[in-house]
Amino acid sequence: MTLLLRVVLTVVSILTTILILRKVRMSQMRIEDSVFWIGFSFLLIVFSVFPKIVYLMSDMAGTQTPVNFIFLFVIFLLILKMFRMSVKISQLETKIKDLAQKMAIDENLRREKDGE
Repeated sequence: MTLLLRVVLTVVSILTTILILRKVRMSQMRIEDSVFWIGFSFLLIVFSVFPKIVYLMSDMAGTQTPVNFIFLFVIFLLILKMFRMSVKISQLETKIKDLAQKMAIDENLRREKDGE
């Protein structure tokens, strides 16, 4: 892994961590959601500070270069995050539908009661 890539990974990871902490402090992001991104940044810092880990994992994964392994690893983590968010969105959509139906039933019952 080149020195330039290590420096870029470190700088981007530190900037990402600062941005996440700033969003949490300003109450624009929940702490539970920020844990993933801070962990993600921490992993990139570990990869850039200790490149031997990347070389070892690259050999284990069978990728030709450590950079390809980092790209593969990042894509895999982001796909997992996207799947988790899709599940959460589906659950929220179901809750919204149930709430709208309950509100409509309550409104209908109230109108029938007022009409009698």
